[in-house]
Amino acid sequence: MPIPADWPTTEAEALAEQERLRALVDPHGPGPADGDLVAGVDVAYDDERDLVVAAAVLLDHSTLEVVEEATAVGRIAFPYIPGLLAFRELPAVLDALAALTRKPDLVVCDGYGLAHPRRLGLASHLGVLTGLRTYGVAKTPFTFTSSAPGPERGAWAPLMDTQAGEGQAEEVVGRAVRTRNGVKPVFVSVGHRIGLEEATASTLHLARDYRQPETTRRADSLCRRALTDLQRASA
Repeated sequence: MPIPADWPTTEAEALAEQERLRALVDPHGPGPADGDLVAGVDVAYDDERDLVVAAAVLLDHSTLEVVEEATAVGRIAFPYIPGLLAFRELPAVLDALAALTRKPDLVVCDGYGLAHPRRLGLASHLGVLTGLRTYGVAKTPFTFTSSAPGPERGAWAPLMDTQAGEGQAEEVVGRAVRTRNGVKPVFVSVGHRIGLEEATASTLHLARDYRQPETTRRADSLCRRALTDLQRASA
């Protein structure tokens, strides 16, 4: 699918769009219910051909069984600039979600939501654009800090923005969550229409057997396979 005609093309335009959208984020809301459908989304790049492959994998939140899968291929929509990665990935991610025949009740992103310098990471940006409930689970704390959570599964520590401006208090932007005993934590942040407590509980449910949520594992695998198939077909 083509990049949307009104998609930002410069850093200044993207920063202005983030400032506009951040006020629309709703950082509160319930977690998923039994039987809800949860989608994981992820992307893989072919930088040589300026392509990005996005995957959306829909799971039953209760059983973690895969219900549906979809992929989309598009041109990379924006240059690589830290803090603005959503503008590279979202057009293809939106296409992959649109290719699903069923609407997810929740989307889990491999990345950040409010844990972002302007409080509009990929998960929050996606949530505001679509109205879907979203949150992010990242492998690293980005620019934020946390103490180490306890070693047991389910332990967590607040993820803090300690770089607040003069006169501003430190802010909680997410949680470092231990999903496996003795294994490095993941970093959970609210995207849109869900609370941090609820996003944490959902993450622990989805990460039943591995460090990463099953949504992320499935979407990562699918987009990598789709990229490999694309490269073989054009070789």
